[in-house]
Amino acid sequence: MRFGACVCAALMLAFVSAVRATDQSVPVMAAKGTVQVAFPPWDDAESLLLETLRRAQREILVQAYLLTSRPIAASLIAAKQRGLEVSVLADAHQHADNPASLLVSLTEQGIPVWLETRYRHAHNKIMVIDDGTQEVVVVTGSYNFTRSAQHMNAENLVLIRGNLALARRFRQNWERHRADARALKPAGAP
Repeated sequence: MRFGACVCAALMLAFVSAVRATDQSVPVMAAKGTVQVAFPPWDDAESLLLETLRRAQREILVQAYLLTSRPIAASLIAAKQRGLEVSVLADAHQHADNPASLLVSLTEQGIPVWLETRYRHAHNKIMVIDDGTQEVVVVTGSYNFTRSAQHMNAENLVLIRGNLALARRFRQNWERHRADARALKPAGAP
């Protein structure tokens, strides 16, 4: 009986060690900053996002499954016109299959857009705003940047402010995806 208990303890120790080794491959970051969560359709996530974009001061990185919200597109264009760096990644299939996609409009306003083609679905919905500053904001959640997300769907939008390590991790992921994406040319461009 004692031998069996030792074997069981050794197996448990091996299992815990294997789990710890696996966990180390994904960084753990300290919880810092503030978190704000909106749950459409009850909460006005779109207004929260628009106000956050309006306050941006340096840069906005967007990764979208689909972008059909005119107010969000207008806010990105306004940010570009204020002199901010604005860059967008989006799912190529959703863009091609959805006539309401506003990505071409963004390129026509000088915002670089890349289309992700490597995946069945490039399903990220994130923004990294003002990375490298104390005002950094990471926007994530199920919320697509569409009219439906605010008015017809049950969604969540999470804003994490002031966590530089988290923003750096999201930015690195954004850059990795951009490296695999192809640039969307403005309408009429060669």
